[in-house]
Amino acid sequence: MREGNGEQAGWRVLVVDDEPLARDNVKHLLARAPDVTDVRECEGGREAVEVILRDRPDLVFLDVQMPEVDGFGVLREVGPERMPPVIFVTAFDRYAVKAFEANALDYLLKPFGDRRFEEALERARRQRAQGRDKALLERLSALLDLHRGHAPEPERTVPAPPEGGYIERIAVKTNGKVLLLPVHELDWCEAEGNYVVLHAGSRSPMLRETLNQVEQWLDPRRFVRVHRSTLVNVERIRELEPDVDKGWVVVLRDNTRLRLSPGRKAAVEALLRQSF
Repeated sequence: MREGNGEQAGWRVLVVDDEPLARDNVKHLLARAPDVTDVRECEGGREAVEVILRDRPDLVFLDVQMPEVDGFGVLREVGPERMPPVIFVTAFDRYAVKAFEANALDYLLKPFGDRRFEEALERARRQRAQGRDKALLERLSALLDLHRGHAPEPERTVPAPPEGGYIERIAVKTNGKVLLLPVHELDWCEAEGNYVVLHAGSRSPMLRETLNQVEQWLDPRRFVRVHRSTLVNVERIRELEPDVDKGWVVVLRDNTRLRLSPGRKAAVEALLRQSF
């Protein structure tokens, strides 16, 4: 939409994510942008499809992994020709990031900083100034084709071990000392702000690191991501219980109960080599 003087009006932005804290983070960063005048939010893909088709926002921050209708489902149902410019927000690993880069669609890899957010927003500004062209439609279509099976599924790909192998101890600074926590003692890991809480029996030291980085340190045959903010030692899983809305809860040996995200179910099944 353009004003009568030929200049573009303020941006109407839609933020789509099933986690309230993630939506709040994006909205907080958007509040600093003087050209963003209207920010709306959706907590699910189904609602996002309706809002996009009805209100036609200028830009969409779209989470990739959501229950029921994920980010790719939103793109598929709206259609590339009607989809506004998209900045994907993703917790995918480096393989998925390369897929986004190959299709020239910007992404924000969680957790992201202010500078990376501004880079993505600036890229969207340049795209808007140039206008919606055929190349953008082709990139959106290519991304959908990629997701339909023309590339390996990132979540089920076991990456090659890093040089030197996976670590056996994690060094954590605590009370002026450095605790060397054996990896085999880890029960589960939890993202909390800019830290990761390492749950190991009665101990819960906090490591100033991202969960993505900790996940790369650990052997994927022993640890699995059950939620974007939770990494679990498979040996500690006692059972899986059905949850509401056909979901699942991971129950550990010490009775800790952790939600299994629908988007992570396939990864857990692949690691256990069983379906449930």
